[in-house]
Amino acid sequence: MQVAQEPRELATNPFPGSAPIANGAAISPGPLRVVVNNGGPYSSANPGGITAEHPGLSPLDAKSLRTKQKRNKPTLSCLECVERKTKCDRARPCIACVKRQSSCQYTAVANLIASADHKNGRDSQARFVTKPLSKIRKTSTASSTTTITSPVTDNGWTTIENRAHRKSTSSNGSSPYLLSNVPYSQSSPSNVFGIGSQHPFSNYWTCQGGLPEVISVMPSKEQADILIARYFEAVDPVYPFIHRRSFYADYERFWSVSLEERGNTDASFVALHYAMYALGTQFMPFPSYEERSQTAEFYCSAANQALRVYSYLNRTSMRAIQAMLLMAYFLMNDNHASDAYAWAGIHLRQAYAMRLHRDPDIVTPDASVLEKQQRRKLWQAVFHHDTFLTVLLKLPPTATHSDVPVESLADEHELSLDGLDTCLDTHSRVENLMSINVIAPQACEPLRPALPHHIVDPATMKSDVAFMRSMWHLGNLVQENFSSPSSLSLPLANSPRHKDSLVLAFKRLYKSFPAHLTTLDHAILQQQAAQHPRATRQNLFLTSNYYHCLMLLHAAENEPAGVEANIKSALEAAHEAIWAFFKLWALYESEAGVWWVFQHRAFEEALLIAHLLAVPPLPMSQGVGGVGGVGVGFDAVYVQAKEDVARMLEIMDRNFRYGGSLEMHRTRKEVLKEAFERIVI
Repeated sequence: MQVAQEPRELATNPFPGSAPIANGAAISPGPLRVVVNNGGPYSSANPGGITAEHPGLSPLDAKSLRTKQKRNKPTLSCLECVERKTKCDRARPCIACVKRQSSCQYTAVANLIASADHKNGRDSQARFVTKPLSKIRKTSTASSTTTITSPVTDNGWTTIENRAHRKSTSSNGSSPYLLSNVPYSQSSPSNVFGIGSQHPFSNYWTCQGGLPEVISVMPSKEQADILIARYFEAVDPVYPFIHRRSFYADYERFWSVSLEERGNTDASFVALHYAMYALGTQFMPFPSYEERSQTAEFYCSAANQALRVYSYLNRTSMRAIQAMLLMAYFLMNDNHASDAYAWAGIHLRQAYAMRLHRDPDIVTPDASVLEKQQRRKLWQAVFHHDTFLTVLLKLPPTATHSDVPVESLADEHELSLDGLDTCLDTHSRVENLMSINVIAPQACEPLRPALPHHIVDPATMKSDVAFMRSMWHLGNLVQENFSSPSSLSLPLANSPRHKDSLVLAFKRLYKSFPAHLTTLDHAILQQQAAQHPRATRQNLFLTSNYYHCLMLLHAAENEPAGVEANIKSALEAAHEAIWAFFKLWALYESEAGVWWVFQHRAFEEALLIAHLLAVPPLPMSQGVGGVGGVGVGFDAVYVQAKEDVARMLEIMDRNFRYGGSLEMHRTRKEVLKEAFERIVI
């Protein structure tokens, strides 16, 4: 089957119920059979599936205690019966809705499960557990309220009447213009950062199901092809750490064998399947956000279950770390940024255990060129995720120890054919120090002939390597000068000269990047998007990260050391940073509405601009620290900055649910509106 490459031609709703695709064919629902035993052996608090007794309690009291414990379970009854708390036979429509002549509707997960039951001819009376109504995602804006406190307590900002009397908001010299007192650091979590209130992985799995149960609920091959193609189109350009040729070789081999033989597949590869399905689903068009979110969360739950079967806490592999890294990005996009941060801690330590942080020429000298290159790329991806997420969350970085040279991620290694004759070894060549067993590596099998969409042309491979090296260099500079100080609320610069040297280092690094990654002209990017969309996405991600950090650096101040904020330069850097998001919105609107990292950076940039504009500019004769300048140009920078905040609010006011989570979206919008009203320009 030829896989379509453009998402708008693939499907409007490739899941429950057939939908037209580019060639006019229909995609039938996949065999999605999800059964959960009512005994409930598994929970996040009891992952081993063991039911413990309650010493000191009578059997009746213990039973009563157990019944009060709530679990994150899917709702399989129709929404009307759930709301009315009546019995539902789960037919389409159910008999209760027929009798009361009401609309009978089900959640997306319930439809997926029912579709699998019907297709597989299984008993409709299988014992499913029902998710409580309180766990269903609320879609009404009236279902919850959001209270916005004063800007000092909620956002870490102080009202500044006069720039000459500006004081630091902390005793250690951190700048009031930096988000150093963010809501994340408070005792009560804030929705600004997308901190979910429930466990991110719903439990659909039985205690004894094992890997066959996870494999049995996979989508059809046609659906999987579409989701994988969408993943390589939207996600892989900015996180290109999966070797497409070797992945597709394993992927096609997996789908070519019988269902029974698939049960013998390495569980970490099944987890990688589902992680890619989950991310691909997030970027697919769906009739509603809820349906897309529930379908994607189902796939991510399957990835998590496959990792549990794999015993990911006491063994690891390249595939397992790849799957966990993709799941971290999924969690961020799914309004679980704090879960993603905690989850990243696991895959980071597993990367350390595999010695990915070590130079592969030292720890795996006998490995093929391809395997060494994949180890470098995977470490770069782990390092990149840790560094830039900690910048946003103002938390300490963890990927701080490595001797892998950035320049070893070279074009000649990427283009080498050494290692292409066999699939990549799924297990580490280095003994896993976290394992209680010595895991024997699996034997490699020859690669199958590649299809056209399995192969990446040399020009794209070189472009990907240049992008990864650029982000790696930037990450090294950011981790040392931003992540570590901001996690302790320390000033970024200890003297004016130190600050100038940091700004110079950032600008010098930016000039060393390839020209196609530093183009800022919107018209040129529009042309590039039509011819080289992959390079355009890389340009926007690099631009957003670089100018966001440069903005924070210009806004940094340290009053005891005489370091002042450069307001004009901070506004100029913020303009380029937030316009990277505006360009992404203009060129790939659906993708801009999914990427949490891009959205939150843009929100922080707009908020910083608004607070910088809340202080009247000084007369030109009193300009200090680079604040002054030519009157007309200086005014233009302020006017342009205010327009940027207004444009951001306009995007957030649209009916499209910017950022996915309704509560997080509402909180961000109200915070930014409040800051915008205080602008004096």
